[in-house]
Amino acid sequence: MAGIALFGLLDANTKLLSDAFSPAQALVFRHGVLLALLFGSRAASPGLGGPLLTRHPRLHLLRAVSMLFSGALFFLTFRHLPLADGYLVFFTSPFLIMLMASRFLGEPVPAVAWIWSGVGFLGVMLALAPQLGQGGSLFGFGCALLGTFFYSINITINRALRGETGYARLLVWPSALGLLVFAPFAAWYWVPPGAVQTGQLLANGLLAGLATVTLALAFRHATPARLAPFEFIALPWSATLDYLVFGNAPAPMLILGGVVVVVACVMSERAGKKVYGKPSGKT
Repeated sequence: MAGIALFGLLDANTKLLSDAFSPAQALVFRHGVLLALLFGSRAASPGLGGPLLTRHPRLHLLRAVSMLFSGALFFLTFRHLPLADGYLVFFTSPFLIMLMASRFLGEPVPAVAWIWSGVGFLGVMLALAPQLGQGGSLFGFGCALLGTFFYSINITINRALRGETGYARLLVWPSALGLLVFAPFAAWYWVPPGAVQTGQLLANGLLAGLATVTLALAFRHATPARLAPFEFIALPWSATLDYLVFGNAPAPMLILGGVVVVVACVMSERAGKKVYGKPSGKT
């Protein structure tokens, strides 16, 4: 839930930046901040975050590529779509995550996970239906759909890498690849940021790193089937941020949908305790 809240803050910050900067410039700042924080902390405390090398380079490379695509695509999504439209597409991710976990990881997905995810999605539909189509574009919807697909791949790989300890590898691989890929485009389309915008760009990197590590750690301790319904908690978070940051007061249907989402998450977890049992003590 903390990771989802951090991603909500990241999305709001991204939307604020999306009109002024290219995706490449924002992502170069993001990955540069992550590498600076990681190696700065390891200089102060050697070995902090665990090893950098891995026995699963192909999985880390695929995860890094999926993160780059999802980051760039969601940046474009929030440039061309209202938050409500973008989030409605994103909320298909729990179904994709459970499907990928079942197909590629061989993890069973009990019926209760599909049921409560469906209830959560109905809550999203209740909340966002009145706002759909307000200034959206086909290109924006395409970016949202592809971004959700790559995000789901990333989350599935997080689960596949659950045997690895530490978090350094979760940051260094995608950040190094991100700088390598996006730096030339960022230089070409560079827009000098002001003081406030520089702070926002730096915060974008910090939020992305914290959100990425938090969700990756979550999927080390619980299955995608158990965690997927909690993706819908982003709805009340996004509604709160939309009000606080953009001044959009929540409509009654949005509040009703948020209540349905929270109930679905609570009931999913209660049912999950019976299906999955107690979590393991593995860290």
